[in-house]
Amino acid sequence: MFVWGINIVIIKVLVGHFPPLTMTSTRVFLAGIIVFLILIFQRSLRKIKKKEWLYLIAATLLGVTAHHGLLTLGIVQTKASNASLILGLVPLTTSILAMIFLHDRFTVWRFTGIIFGLAGVSFVVLQGEGGLGSVALGDVYVFGAMLVQAISFIVIKKVTDTLDAKQVTAVMMMLGSILLYSLSLWTEPGGVKQLAEGTLWLWFLLLFSALVGTGLGHMLYNLAIHQLGPAQTSIFTNLVPFFALLGSFLFLGESIHLSQMIGFVFIVAGVFLGTGYLDNRLGMFITHHKSYDQEDEADHDSAS
Repeated sequence: MFVWGINIVIIKVLVGHFPPLTMTSTRVFLAGIIVFLILIFQRSLRKIKKKEWLYLIAATLLGVTAHHGLLTLGIVQTKASNASLILGLVPLTTSILAMIFLHDRFTVWRFTGIIFGLAGVSFVVLQGEGGLGSVALGDVYVFGAMLVQAISFIVIKKVTDTLDAKQVTAVMMMLGSILLYSLSLWTEPGGVKQLAEGTLWLWFLLLFSALVGTGLGHMLYNLAIHQLGPAQTSIFTNLVPFFALLGSFLFLGESIHLSQMIGFVFIVAGVFLGTGYLDNRLGMFITHHKSYDQEDEADHDSAS
C-alpha cells in the first residue's frame, strides 16, 4: 500500500515531463514483461480457454486501458493528493458492485458506509470556493478511473477462479499497453521521441513505477482478490490515500487542506462500514458470545 501511494506521486512527476499516454503505455508494458518473466521462471503459463479470454478482454479494457488512461489524464489536471483520495473510494465502490453482481449482503451499516464515502469524496472535490462549479476536470477523470477499476475487480474475481492471478495480470498488462500505445500514436504523435529524451532520473522513476508499483503491485493484488474476494481485499487499500497525501506534501510541495483531511476520515470510515468489515466483526463477536453462553449453560446443567 505504501508503494501504491507513492506511485501516484511518481506518476504526477512523470506526467509533468512525458506525454501522459505514451508514458503510461510504456510503464504498463514494462510491468507486463516483468510478470511474464516471473511466470516463465515458475513455469506457470497455460493455454487460456475461450471463456477466460472474454473475461480477460473485459478486465483489460476496464482495469488497464480505461483505468490507467483516465488516471493519467486526470493527474495532469488535478493534485496527486486529490487523486489519491478519490481512488480511496475503490473499496466502497467494489463492495457496492459485489452486492449487486456477487450477491454480497446489503445491511444498514453498509448503506451508512456508502453515505460516508460519498460525503468524503464531496469534501475532496468541492474544496474550492466555487463549490460545484470549481470541480476540476481532472477529478472527474480520476473518479472515472476509480469506477472502471472497481468494475474490473469484479471481472477479475470471475477469471481468477480458473486462471492463475499472475497470468491474468500479465495478459492484462500486455494487451492494455498495446491499446494505450495505439491511442497515444493518435493523440501524442511525437510521444516516443519525447520519452527517449528523458533524463536518467526520470527513467529510474518510470522503471520503479512500472516494475514495483504497477507490475508486482497488481499481481499481488489480483492474487489477493482470488483468495479473499474483491470486497475484503479492497479494505487494505485504505492506507494508499494516506501515503499519497504524505508523499505529495513531502515531494511535490502540495498543501494538505482541512477539507481533504475531513474527506479522508469520511472515506476511510465509509470503507470500513461499506465493505462489510464491521458487519463481519460484529457477527464474529455475537457468535463467540453465543457459543460461550451455550457452554456456560451446559456446564451449569451438568453441575445440577
